[in-house]
Amino acid sequence: MEQMLREVEPLIPALRRYARALVRDRASADDLVQDCLERAISRWSQRREGEVRAWLFTILHNLAVDRFRRIKTRGAHVSLDETPESEFGEAAAQDQKLMYQEVMNKLATLPEDQRAVLLLVAVEDLSYAEAAKVLNVPVGTVMSRLSRARERLQREIEGPATPLGNIVTFRSVK
Repeated sequence: MEQMLREVEPLIPALRRYARALVRDRASADDLVQDCLERAISRWSQRREGEVRAWLFTILHNLAVDRFRRIKTRGAHVSLDETPESEFGEAAAQDQKLMYQEVMNKLATLPEDQRAVLLLVAVEDLSYAEAAKVLNVPVGTVMSRLSRARERLQREIEGPATPLGNIVTFRSVK
């Protein structure tokens, strides 16, 4: 234990400098160095003989990379006291999710040929010619299937037209 202290303690200022340069925050850098030292002490017996300095910097660097990845996926930690109240509110997303699910359900009811063309052109952003090549059909067929698919999907989403009752239609007489 005494030998470990003799080797590690003089390196702490250099580790702190490197950590501060990496994370650009004094408190986070100190936490990172503390985590590094904790890991080094708990795994002291696993180190290879030789340069302790490189081993400690490797541990510190790997911990920093892990922290950056965690922040990237979870978002940065922000104190509640430092965050304005306007940041807490968020518009409800249920309506968008329900509409998305409804569109996906209606899309599934389309005939296979229309659904394939609609997905290739509208979702995958293929040109008519590219979609025709993929489906091995003429470009005109792609255009007509796409038109029918869009019309049918729009009718499905809007629902059936309700009859207006007693409406008399007039014929034009010449």
